[in-house]
Order: sequence, then C-alpha cells, then structure tokens
Amino acid sequence: MSRIDEVFANLRAARRPGLVTYVTAGDPDLARSAGILQALDRAGVDVLEVGVPFSDPLADGPVIQRATERALAAGGSLSATLDMLKGIRAGLTAPIVLFSYANPLLRMGVDRFAARAAEAGVNGVLVLDLPIEEAGTFRDTMAAAGIDMIFLLSPTTTVERIRLAARLGRGFLYGISRLGVTGARDQVAAGAADLVARIRRETTLPIALGFGISRPEHVREVCRSADAAVVGSGLVDVIARAGTSPDLFERVEAYVGWLKGTPVD
Repeated sequence: MSRIDEVFANLRAARRPGLVTYVTAGDPDLARSAGILQALDRAGVDVLEVGVPFSDPLADGPVIQRATERALAAGGSLSATLDMLKGIRAGLTAPIVLFSYANPLLRMGVDRFAARAAEAGVNGVLVLDLPIEEAGTFRDTMAAAGIDMIFLLSPTTTVERIRLAARLGRGFLYGISRLGVTGARDQVAAGAADLVARIRRETTLPIALGFGISRPEHVREVCRSADAAVVGSGLVDVIARAGTSPDLFERVEAYVGWLKGTPVD
C-alpha cells in the first residue's frame, strides 16, 4: 500500500472528507515555497499537490499562470522543485503529488526523473498533457520507482478512457469538475456529482475533484460524492496577496483551517 493509498484508506475509515491543495513550486520563491508546504502540512492537508513551473501552462487560468511566472522569475524549475522537496520531505506527513506538463519531464529524461522524484520523496505524479493511451511506458517507469501515476478525467471523458485510467492509475483519480482552465468560481459545476458517479461505476480507486473549488461550502458539496476536494487557485491567490509579508505562512494555515471548518487562531 502506497502512502497515498494509506491516506485515502484512513479518510474512508474515518468517514472524513479529504483536502488536496495545489501550489506552484517556487512561488513566491523557493525558500518561501518550502515554508508554504510545511504550513499546509501543519494545517492538516491530506495530499500536497506541487506544480512544476512551466512556461506554457495551457490548462491554467490567470491566477496560476501568474504564479508560474513568479516562480520562473525566482529560478523555479523541475530540478529546483525536486531539490526543494528533498530538503523538506522528512518533516512532512502528507504525501506529495507532483503536477507537471510533459515537456519538463521529457527534457530531464523519464528514467532520471523517476529516480530523482523517488529520492525527493514524491509519492505520485500527474502529467496533465500526457494522453492516457500513450502513458503505459511512463506509468510502468513510475511504478518501478514506487510512484503512483494519477490521471485526469473530465466531463467529456469516455467510458473507455475512464476504464483505461482506472486500470493504469494508482493512488486516486483526479476529476475535473468543469471544462476550461483552472480558477476559483462562485459555485461548484452542476455536473460534478454526475462525473464522480460515472467514474465510480468503473473503479474502486478514490476520486478527488478539482477546478473551481475555493470555499468551505464547495469542499462540503464536492465531498458528498467525491473522496476529496482539490483547492488550487483560491490558495494560490492567498499566496499572491500575501507575497513576501511576514505572516504569509499564518495566512496559508488560516485559509486551510477555513476550508476545513477548523479556524486557526
């Protein structure tokens, strides 16, 4: 059982909704990015999703695009991300899922990436623009390194592709609640629960649902059907507003406490 498996097994046993948070590595800089991950872990986040800064983040809305720009300007990269994670991994409880586009991984080399990611304590990897049909070899390399391969599923994903993702995937499946790019919304997409139901008919893997989730009521609504909610742009906006202020980490912890319904003093 992987570290991610253990988290979701514990969530199910406790009948507790899970919280997955996304941040861009290196935003606002690598040192403070490490502190943000430590703050999220202290606040009780169940899975830490860490985005690799990339110059062409096609699936991301303006909030995460700006975070990527800040991270790249501060020296962020795949290699720097892995070095940063390696330096703090021993002190973190939550599993780490690396979120990346394919280009940085292919440029590093898949075998080298797998070895470095495992050494850095990465537990899962999600490659946004890697087609499921072409992911077999990559998935096998990750599995050999002890890293779970996680796949994205959208409202337009066919049953055949859901089944393939379920067969190849490990850890959990990531459902996109709406079409389009990332970004906080006022309401959870109307078809979110239907997407979870479609996925559940094909697999017993846990399901995390993201895109557009930024408020406690969103988390509660999503977790009526899914095992966990994924919050990205709302948290990244907190980081952007706090910038280099001395209370950045406190603001991050307070936001997570608000999402979970357990305010931080």
